[in-house]
Amino acid sequence: MERGKRHSVWRRLSIIFVFSIHCFVCFAQLNTDRITSIGRNALYFEDYVLSIQYFNQVIKLKPYLAEPYLLRAIAKIQLSDYSGALRDCNSSIECNPFQPGAYYTRGYIYRQLGDLDLAEADFSKALDLSPENKTYLTLRADVRAQKKQYATALEDIDYLLRREPNSPSLNFEKGVICMHSKDTVCALNSFLSTVKYDSQNPGNWSALGLVQLMQNNYDEALVSLTKSINLGSKWAGDYINRGIIFYQTHNYRSALADLDKAVTIDPHDAQPYYNRGMLRAELGDYNRALEDFNKAINRAPEQVDMRYQRAMVLMQLRQWKQALEDLDELIAMYPYFLPSYYLAAQAKTALGDSKKAYQYHKKAYDLEQNKDSIMASMRDSLRSPEIDVQIAKATHQSKDRRKEFSARTAQNQAEQTEPESEYSSETRGSVQKRYTDVINEPNIVLSYYAQGQTLRRTNYFHYIVDEYNRLGLLPSPLRFTLQETTLTAEMVNKHFETISRLSPQIDVFEKQYSNINALTKLTPIQAASLYFARAIEFALVQDYSSALDDCTKALRMSTYDVHLTAIITFCRANWRFKLLEYQRSTGELSAEAHMDFDIMLRDYDYVVKLQPDFGFAYYNKANMLCAQKNYDAAIEHYTKAISCDNDFAEAYFNRGLTRIYIDQVEEGIADLSKAGELGIYQAYNLITRFK
Repeated sequence: MERGKRHSVWRRLSIIFVFSIHCFVCFAQLNTDRITSIGRNALYFEDYVLSIQYFNQVIKLKPYLAEPYLLRAIAKIQLSDYSGALRDCNSSIECNPFQPGAYYTRGYIYRQLGDLDLAEADFSKALDLSPENKTYLTLRADVRAQKKQYATALEDIDYLLRREPNSPSLNFEKGVICMHSKDTVCALNSFLSTVKYDSQNPGNWSALGLVQLMQNNYDEALVSLTKSINLGSKWAGDYINRGIIFYQTHNYRSALADLDKAVTIDPHDAQPYYNRGMLRAELGDYNRALEDFNKAINRAPEQVDMRYQRAMVLMQLRQWKQALEDLDELIAMYPYFLPSYYLAAQAKTALGDSKKAYQYHKKAYDLEQNKDSIMASMRDSLRSPEIDVQIAKATHQSKDRRKEFSARTAQNQAEQTEPESEYSSETRGSVQKRYTDVINEPNIVLSYYAQGQTLRRTNYFHYIVDEYNRLGLLPSPLRFTLQETTLTAEMVNKHFETISRLSPQIDVFEKQYSNINALTKLTPIQAASLYFARAIEFALVQDYSSALDDCTKALRMSTYDVHLTAIITFCRANWRFKLLEYQRSTGELSAEAHMDFDIMLRDYDYVVKLQPDFGFAYYNKANMLCAQKNYDAAIEHYTKAISCDNDFAEAYFNRGLTRIYIDQVEEGIADLSKAGELGIYQAYNLITRFK
């Protein structure tokens, strides 16, 4: 489908979604099949976050259907939320235990989580229900290969190859399994078949070149890797491996050019830097070789082997102390690698420490004299570092099988292999790859201005606010929001004008109210609303001190109306926090600030005392407790907020972060998964990072 058509579909989907929730539910009740179909379309077009919202609606209305759970699991897989996807797969199987796709999807999740036994069991169950399915067999073979059950893995692939002997993908899979089992002859034959049946795929030539390189068939490997590169390979490993061939055949100029290209393609990979460092050291360019080894070690500090080559370069540059640091680390990792001791002795001699140099020589001599007994008693622990150039063994042909779910299950199309597109919408595609700051969602406040949270399922509503809005005692209705609108100069002037209009009315009322013989024309609710209206105006122009004063006066008038008292008290707590936040930013926070903080917490407590189901007060208080580092109490209050609204996305999100902060990682990721399901798509990036 053309890109323009995709965007037009996206716009239509967006328009459908932003209908009011009431209309949406009515529509869903009339036709959940239609809602599911729209969700499948959103899934196909990689609108994963949006598709989850559609499936949520179907599940809410018909929780006994298996398909919406499975489709939602597929969307979560695309977002790397494997724990959430696993729960949905289990629910789908509970609803219908005879759907092979559910076992296949769950098997994939177990495979991603590293539970290979459960993955194999699920793929086998899927095959019981759909014995001829190529995808299921291929995935089971892959899992068996990972379990080092190479014979049974090859049985699965060979079964498929008997049906499709000319399949390049199956021959490739067989070659990979043979590589795992170190059967390079089998791998070579498989990859030769792969390029025979698909000679235009650079990945096929890349795999063939790798096997040929491992067999030291440099001429053939050079032809294969060059073919891959000429076909447009974007994998740095092709240039690394061809660079190795040039290096081994002493064609240093070409080797250096290929390694430079590899660094350009993948500047975060340690391997091209390491190999280029080896080449530069051999050419006597020690300073630039050192730069390369430093970059390689910074990118892969766990690969201690690289320190041997850096130590040798440091020795050439007479940087003896730095060389000794690397050599001592090598000796700790490889205590029977004798060259490290001799180099360390040489460095100590250069530093004038003959005693320590003798100790290194003596240790190496003793190890050499006793090598037979050492090898007999410690055979399993004897290791040597890899001190030669390193072949790039991981090929870019490994598939991102997440694509299979959106393509095969949502639309029953062939597997998609094109690279992921870039989207203008921040909620489209693999949103888990978009970096998100680890920061709590902000307080939810009442304001005249509220930015829409289209995807979120949080119920930004409470009946006492709705009832108060109906009285029409304020210039505009109050709305719950966590993203307050930045006011323009024109809007600010408007609010100052409103303050100027309200202030004389309040002056008249105060004169009447202070005169015991005068009769005020305002009821207590009207009087409280007069002060409250001006408090809101002060808060909008960020005069929080005046807003707090007016709130306190309004509360004196609203004593007999618990609903209005709860609303005003909630706002007073929010504005007190704003004032403290401002004072902290300007360095004006007083020594008595902790008292204001306590008053704010007591205000939230008073709100829920008057209105126990007012979840926003629990949520805001939890945020304050987090700020005080009282994490256990914060989690308790987030939980109370969720009990008021089981779809409170922000409460799940913040509770998840808080739990992760105190090392309750599994529970925290579960909360983030729920938050993502409820529309906070940023949670998927955090799940990917924390898990």
